[in-house]
Amino acid sequence: MPQIELRGRAGRTAAWCLAVAFLAGCAATAAPGAPTDDRPLVLTTFSVLADLADTVGGGHVRVESITKVGAEIHGYEPTPSDLVRAQDADLILDNGLGLERWFERFLQSVDAPHAVLSDGVEPVDIRSGDYAGLANPHAWMSPRAAQIYVDNTVEALSGLAPDHAADFEANGLRLKDDLEDLLTGFREELDAADTAALVTCEGAFSYLARDAGLQEAFIWPVNSDTEGTPRQVRDVIGFVEDHRVPTVFCESTVNPSAQEQVALATGAELGGTLYVDSLSEADGPVPTFLELIRYDLRTIAEGLAR
Repeated sequence: MPQIELRGRAGRTAAWCLAVAFLAGCAATAAPGAPTDDRPLVLTTFSVLADLADTVGGGHVRVESITKVGAEIHGYEPTPSDLVRAQDADLILDNGLGLERWFERFLQSVDAPHAVLSDGVEPVDIRSGDYAGLANPHAWMSPRAAQIYVDNTVEALSGLAPDHAADFEANGLRLKDDLEDLLTGFREELDAADTAALVTCEGAFSYLARDAGLQEAFIWPVNSDTEGTPRQVRDVIGFVEDHRVPTVFCESTVNPSAQEQVALATGAELGGTLYVDSLSEADGPVPTFLELIRYDLRTIAEGLAR
């Protein structure tokens, strides 16, 4: 499958590589008297996948995310300490579909089993722009595709800790049922909306649009160094006017200024912030993966019903 390569990202320097070699060779030493956690360590590339794995894991594994809450995942620049953390991992989970180009460094130098959670998802191709024909990487935003992520997580954790495989399976089934319920409710709410067109900053909702039968427009397909060009903004303005879209949206990890131009030019409202690449802090609106999906679906349905 073609992989998305984000243009304009600087490569790592020789100094970075030397730092990695130095830090990776240093043994981590726990402070005297510090509590130990003997559970297997599962490392994920971003917080959304970490919570999904933690939900399926049910406390039988220790799950950590390489990137912090609020991080923009596409162009993340890993640090030497990230690689050191990965040396202790018993399992590494990533999204795939070209999302984490930076993650390839980890696979080359970390000796741990690895699973790609999007394996088995029927990809949605990006329709236009520099990435036309490549797979859209945001499959976890689809309640239907996310169920495949759950299945892959259950399989990966069961291979890691087979004594708890029955618990992983049961946790996965509950999560899949919750996701299906959210999709059913979302479709019912859309039936009452005056429009079935979703307009966002990034094209992160193509899989959700496929699930729900929504038409879709976005300013840019994948976060890059060329977000919100005049032509992109003009194209979306035309779409909003043609389809009488009442509300447009933007995501939490990007600058909304281009979408603000669309709203100003068309009279559409700028709806609530959508969450895609990152959860919020624990006291925020989307502290878990399931809450992220629930929050976004509710925000979209309310905006399209205006």
